[in-house]
Amino acid sequence: MTAIQEKTLASKVRNDFPILHQEIHGKPLVYLDNAATSQKPVAVLDALSHYYEKDNANVHRGAHTLSVRATEAYEGARDKIARFIHAASSKEIVFTRNATEAINLVAYSWGLNHLQPGDEIITSVMEHHSNLVPWQIIAKQTGAVIKYVPLTENESFNVDAFKSLLSDKTKLVTIVHVSNTLGCINPVEEVIKLAHEKGVKVLIDACQSVPHMPINVQEMDCDWLVASGHKMCGPSGVGFLYGKQSILEAMPPFLGGGEMIDEVFFDGFTCGELPHKFEAGTPAIGEAIALGAAVDYLTHIGMDKIHAYEEELTGYLFRKLEEVPNLRIYGPLPTKEGKGRAALAAFNIPGIHGSDLSTLLDHEGVAIRSGHHCTQPLHRLFNASGSARVSLYFYNSYEEIDQFVMVLKETIDFFTNMMG
Repeated sequence: MTAIQEKTLASKVRNDFPILHQEIHGKPLVYLDNAATSQKPVAVLDALSHYYEKDNANVHRGAHTLSVRATEAYEGARDKIARFIHAASSKEIVFTRNATEAINLVAYSWGLNHLQPGDEIITSVMEHHSNLVPWQIIAKQTGAVIKYVPLTENESFNVDAFKSLLSDKTKLVTIVHVSNTLGCINPVEEVIKLAHEKGVKVLIDACQSVPHMPINVQEMDCDWLVASGHKMCGPSGVGFLYGKQSILEAMPPFLGGGEMIDEVFFDGFTCGELPHKFEAGTPAIGEAIALGAAVDYLTHIGMDKIHAYEEELTGYLFRKLEEVPNLRIYGPLPTKEGKGRAALAAFNIPGIHGSDLSTLLDHEGVAIRSGHHCTQPLHRLFNASGSARVSLYFYNSYEEIDQFVMVLKETIDFFTNMMG
């Protein structure tokens, strides 16, 4: 082990995550399913507990002390997220249950009111179902047409094909920043610039980028961006939508009811101001506050440091995977330094089902994911029903990668001997 590896980021933060210090089937837990959900540091768990133990009350319009404290913490979390992604104003941050709801909000509020028969939506073949199904529903209702950007030969986003798809009929581009299956980091800045030159709006699914790298929505210049709290050290049940203020102000509310109103009459209502007009009903208050604590935690570490360390892990992971014969990894290969893709690898091995692999790895304490990762159309392009996937975060270590690869080799040998 090198001196650099001895002083990894993981070694500094490991004790902040209680769940990682346990045994599974008598073996130390090696948690490598971070693209599905991340683990939570003590600071986040404490923030959630503190709200319910000390400040539990509904937010906004409450005069008593608990409500005031809850409101301050809830809106404070919004401010933290705005700073975290460099939004121009906290009014541009809308709390949602998750990124899926955030995409649906845009689809139903903006899409239903702006798309007409023959209009075109451009997305890609690598999208998560959450960035496909809402637009398929909206396209069916409006008569809009969806076009898909194919992959390059190295299984990345095909910019040339995207350019050829852009037309005067294009009204929306909605793509993922980092693929949860291919691991490729898409050139969203270039895509946004090309789209905006034709007056086309752009939505970015940033679920796999916001937790792992610095994000500046103003520099990126996207019209909307979505993320989920549970993938960035926060709790489940909360995410957010970023939208440019002028665009959000022009969009009608998605859901109606309490919290999103200004005044209600028997013959109608008026909406509240941003961002509240999109937050109908009692929100996930404690979860939003805890997400704010997660943002504080990530900010304290530094997103640049997290990204740099994960690049090191990526390079090491792929060097170790080279030792495994007959491994089919999807997506582009990283550079030797681990640059050019995310810290994840979806893969298949001929004759061995991904779910069988993950089950046997679990018996050795190694947690990875198997399935289609909510990218069924992409897997069909590869003639695969699914794949196994290992995904890393900044609390993972080189030793855990070693353990994973060792157990993976042993598992492959077991299946090979059993079939042979």
